[in-house]
Amino acid sequence: MKQNPYLLLAAATLFWAGNSVAGKMAVGHVSPMFLNAIRWGIVLVVLAVAGRREIMADWPVIRQHKWYLLAMGAIGFTIFSAALYSALLYTSATNASIEQGGIPLLVFIFSYLLYGTRTTLAQFGGFVLSFAGIILTATHGEPERILQLDVNFGDALMIIAILTYGFYTAALRRKPQLHWMSLMAALCAGAFISALPLLWAEMAAGALILPDATGWAIIAYVLLFPSLLSQIFYIRGVEIIGGNRAGLFINLLPVWGALLAVVILGEEFQAYHAIALVLVLSGVLVAEWDGRRRASGART
Repeated sequence: MKQNPYLLLAAATLFWAGNSVAGKMAVGHVSPMFLNAIRWGIVLVVLAVAGRREIMADWPVIRQHKWYLLAMGAIGFTIFSAALYSALLYTSATNASIEQGGIPLLVFIFSYLLYGTRTTLAQFGGFVLSFAGIILTATHGEPERILQLDVNFGDALMIIAILTYGFYTAALRRKPQLHWMSLMAALCAGAFISALPLLWAEMAAGALILPDATGWAIIAYVLLFPSLLSQIFYIRGVEIIGGNRAGLFINLLPVWGALLAVVILGEEFQAYHAIALVLVLSGVLVAEWDGRRRASGART
């Protein structure tokens, strides 16, 4: 059955937007590094059991590329999640969601640095629009604060988060040919291993919060949707239309995130959020239009 990459990528971004809301709801119910570690640990166990045949069949390839796979899991899963959950202690879910719209710009930058992938003028213009929206959000509607280095600590952590995921998305282009369960299990192994030192540091600092009933409900959501289904959908979308074009769909995060934050968390939607959304969405529409036009021309 033919899979629609646009529906897959739209669903993935919806689940990721829900991850920001869940991370905000987790404050006081489960600590960030515990949520991060248990998230990838449980998903790893589930995949190891459900996909044991596929993993065994792919084991020679996994062993050959083990350091790449472990590193990708650490970067794309653990570092990103740790930065995101920690950021939500200091900034809003709306801000975190909108700021993740900057990932596509970084995907193109890292694609150029890693592979020499060229960017068209229209795509560059789209990324400039999107990035302007990110800056507006990070500075809470006052871009001049960048010059004064006056940025909320949570928003600064989000910059680390989007840098890591931008690199991960671009580097995913070199992933070995594996069954999706084998690939996810290998990435989750890297994520879980790298999450343990962060959990230890949280415990040593006396900041560990074990989950209560609300915390476990949040963990259940994070396990099923952002941790498993979204990653599967996103990886498949990258396979179908490529990392550059797939990365553009991350710009849908601000739409889903702002909607969910207002409806579920009751966060206030500011005027600068609306302007940022227009900029981000305009950027993704311009860049995706150019990507589809060029892809159609190449086939012709």
